[in-house]
Amino acid sequence: MRILVLYCHPNPESYGAALHLAVIKSLTAAGHVVDDCDLYGEGFDPVLSRADRLGYHDLAANTRPVQAHVDRLKAAEAIVLVFPVWNFGFPAMLKGYFDRVFLPGISFGLVDGRTQGMLSNIRRIGVVTTYGASWTKATLLGNPPRKFCTRSLRAVTAFKASVTYLAHYDMNRSTPATRQAFLKRVQIVFSRW
Repeated sequence: MRILVLYCHPNPESYGAALHLAVIKSLTAAGHVVDDCDLYGEGFDPVLSRADRLGYHDLAANTRPVQAHVDRLKAAEAIVLVFPVWNFGFPAMLKGYFDRVFLPGISFGLVDGRTQGMLSNIRRIGVVTTYGASWTKATLLGNPPRKFCTRSLRAVTAFKASVTYLAHYDMNRSTPATRQAFLKRVQIVFSRW
């Protein structure tokens, strides 16, 4: 399977970087073709400019500023996101990726004013993330990243993709043992994809 891995963390020495490496190694060892997209490493511009927004619904031209990323997304059969949850949301870089690359005519179409998922090429969605907050606090606050990944991302695949959501909650009180156990879980899950 051809898998697009979207990695978003500014520190290459972080725990997030270790999770990213584990995902890449596990998927590659399982025989998948991995397109590793390090948004910070590639210098992705997350800003949806005025010109981008004005041309947002121009299906003939809206992809031009991000064509390379659109091509990678359309070539993928699965997508894996690796990111930290900050302020109960995505890092700005990843949010900007969704704003700029998940465009009308690419990830969704408008039919009679309603959206229709167009990324039917995506059969699986994987998420590896960390939260500073506990599971209880994240849940009480609605857990927006989880909802987006398990609902909105599935919607743009026309509900054809299955979702694997792996989260290490309570990083503020994590230990080397909890981090190692989660890293091992990530390796096992993605080696079986």
